[in-house]
Amino acid sequence: MPKLLRSTVPALCVLLLVGPTSAGSAAARSAPAFVGSAPASARPARASAHPASPLAGPASVGARRPVDRLSDANGADRAGVGSSGTPAAGGPAARFDWPLAGPPRPVRPFDPPPQRWLPGHRGVDLAATPGLAVRAAGPGVVLFAGPVAGRPVLTIGHGGGLRTTYEPVRAGLPVGARVATGTPAGTLLAGHPGCPAAACLHWGLRRGDEYLDPLALLGLGRVRLLPLDPAAVAPDPGQPWASSAGRRTASRSYSSGLL
Repeated sequence: MPKLLRSTVPALCVLLLVGPTSAGSAAARSAPAFVGSAPASARPARASAHPASPLAGPASVGARRPVDRLSDANGADRAGVGSSGTPAAGGPAARFDWPLAGPPRPVRPFDPPPQRWLPGHRGVDLAATPGLAVRAAGPGVVLFAGPVAGRPVLTIGHGGGLRTTYEPVRAGLPVGARVATGTPAGTLLAGHPGCPAAACLHWGLRRGDEYLDPLALLGLGRVRLLPLDPAAVAPDPGQPWASSAGRRTASRSYSSGLL
């Protein structure tokens, strides 16, 4: 073998075993994976298989939850009672309740006069006993507590111009006090005119100057009154029911239709 060939063969073997130089390796590492591919920083990020929770991170700041009910400026719910006294669809039956423990027994129904200046019964009388706690029929604010025409009256506003009245009641809360449904607000007194029981709570409902039937707040129809007929229906002993048309006996159920 010539001398030149003998000196070249070992050098080629070393080159094959060691590989390219460090400069060539660096160039190979910096080369793109394939021709025409974009740098990694310019590639669109792949969507995560598990997206972040909507409650986490800055994206949730200011997120609003659905509002269940509309409120007035005072924060009190607006009762859904129509001008005719009929609860609106999905109205207030779920958030109003009887003002007395019971449910109490109505002894005189709502009987508005045909004209505002004529006599009538602008509320519902509920039979009870003196000293019984009178509760707020719905959430609101005490608007008035004092005598009206010689009778102690309590008035609670429920927003939207709607207010309930209670008499004869010795108020237990000051004007401006906030109440929830069922909050004790006063004490029932005896002496309501025409009451056939030991005491009667006269429960009224108004929107502005218009009188409404308070039973509409409970989703109930008018109390069904029947002419007195001992053979057909009899009242409890000593508890005849009355209406503006005279003394009558009342059935123990409410009519199914709404007011």
